[in-house]
Amino acid sequence: MKILLAVDGSAYTKKMLAYLTTHLEVFSANNEFTIFTVQMPLPPRARAAVGAEVANSYYAEEAEKVTAPVVKFLKRHGIEPKVVHKTGSPGEQIAKQADTGKYDLVMMGSHGHSALGNLVMGSVATQVLAHCSVPVMLVR
Repeated sequence: MKILLAVDGSAYTKKMLAYLTTHLEVFSANNEFTIFTVQMPLPPRARAAVGAEVANSYYAEEAEKVTAPVVKFLKRHGIEPKVVHKTGSPGEQIAKQADTGKYDLVMMGSHGHSALGNLVMGSVATQVLAHCSVPVMLVR
């Protein structure tokens, strides 16, 4: 099974990873795992002021801060994941990656770092559910 792990470094990402590694009878290392994180784009004026090279370097550094601990954690559990990061609207980018990458499942935490999250589930999770044609597993 090809599984997309949408991560943002939040407590709910950690809960999702804990769930994954405590249910290895379902999510064994035989599956193909991809860690996916999305960075919000800089405002256009800021991007223009610093230039594309600096902005892209910033996006890569921020993605590394989120994905490095996840990779380390999964490797300790015998899982060798791939890592992909994008810039844009997180909900849209996760759904797009899941569809275009032909994933069998998207796993993500029900809430993230969003300051204006919904009460029942986070706004990113809501967007993914609305736009994704791939099954989504939300871990709370």
